[in-house]
Amino acid sequence: MKTLINQARALSPAAWSVIPRALWPVAAGLAVAVLMHAVVGPNVPGFTAKMMLVAGINIILAVSLTVVNGFTGQFSMGHAGFMAVGGYVAASITYYGSIKFFGSADFAGGALSWTGSGPHGGGPLGKGDLLFMGSCLVGGLAAAGAGYIVGLPSLRLRGDYLAIVTLGFGEIVRVLLQGTPDQVQPWRAAEAAETPWYSLMLKLGGPKGFNLLPTYTTLFWVYLFVTITLIVCYRLKNSSTGRAFLSIREDEIASQAMGVDVTRYKVRAFVIASFFAGTAGGLYAMDIGAISASDLGFLKSFECIIMVVLGGMGSISGATLAAIILTALPEILRELPPVWPAGLALLAVMAVVQGAHRRWHPRSLVVVAAVTLVAELGRRYCASQGINLAEYRMILYALLLIVMMISRPQGLLGVREVWEIFGRRARRPGAVASPPGASSGVSP
Repeated sequence: MKTLINQARALSPAAWSVIPRALWPVAAGLAVAVLMHAVVGPNVPGFTAKMMLVAGINIILAVSLTVVNGFTGQFSMGHAGFMAVGGYVAASITYYGSIKFFGSADFAGGALSWTGSGPHGGGPLGKGDLLFMGSCLVGGLAAAGAGYIVGLPSLRLRGDYLAIVTLGFGEIVRVLLQGTPDQVQPWRAAEAAETPWYSLMLKLGGPKGFNLLPTYTTLFWVYLFVTITLIVCYRLKNSSTGRAFLSIREDEIASQAMGVDVTRYKVRAFVIASFFAGTAGGLYAMDIGAISASDLGFLKSFECIIMVVLGGMGSISGATLAAIILTALPEILRELPPVWPAGLALLAVMAVVQGAHRRWHPRSLVVVAAVTLVAELGRRYCASQGINLAEYRMILYALLLIVMMISRPQGLLGVREVWEIFGRRARRPGAVASPPGASSGVSP
């Protein structure tokens, strides 16, 4: 027995090599967040910086929903409801906590939360930043609790039945939040300071929304949370829990026959996804300084679903890429640039991906080339006739989504990740594809 233990210890990597490998993604993400806040944000137009921030929040939403809809193969349509729960909880803690602890709801953050709209404490972190971070985490926990309450009875269902239940939950949350009492305004801070916490937490603005919030969300905080979300979801996918998720997606009956507690793992995926949706809600609320339940209805849930489906069901990097594309695309279409450079770039990427797999699909390449040609000719004709295409940008947006799904019905990356597409196994001729649930963690 001792010999086996010694052999196991000898095969285990040393602690000095494990810790750096475990921490380098966090350090890299922290460096990217600082770079985005200190270098990129101040040197790009304000609108571009705002779109980068919104794209980061959408990445958190898309990747977290991938845990449920992609990893476990369920169909949740209430993701915006969890975002609303987390957003309102975080907003109420930050707003009323600032009044109770600091005497007012004004900004009290440091340089990492400063956007140039007012003074800050001078250091990287201020007293308001700690309250903001804590409120986002508490909002995530509140959303996770709601996910557990909803998921425990409903995740015994599947398919359309689960979609109806989660859609109903999102609408219930929206209606309840719109029926809350008016918030205590900042100029009545003395009254709010004397009001008990349990009473203040219910004063969420009702149909007018929760407004006049201190704005702490910056590119740093958004991309720090993006880093945490990506790391957790990636390591979850390659863990034993992730293997259980993927087995449920591939064949729920077979995985249950092999001893997987299907309901427990479904609820676990639901809770994890709800937590990150709640943190995204907190970032969203403290970005624009307001949050309204009417903006977080089923249309927002559909937007998250589109990102997951377009990126590929089960692909973390695919959901990230789709979130960026779908955030930027409506704004790009406001002033439509020449189409042919984007078409050529897309054709080149598709050709490289198909070549890496040694699987050529000429029809998809022809479809993209034909659509690019027609779109460019149409753009030039409209420009010559003085037709403003910006008025029809949402129609163009919908048409582009249709074309992308027709040319790539499995999504941009399918169930694979970027590094798996261009890895050695994809390049080596005659390589045997991994079976579902094998070491790669994805289906072939």
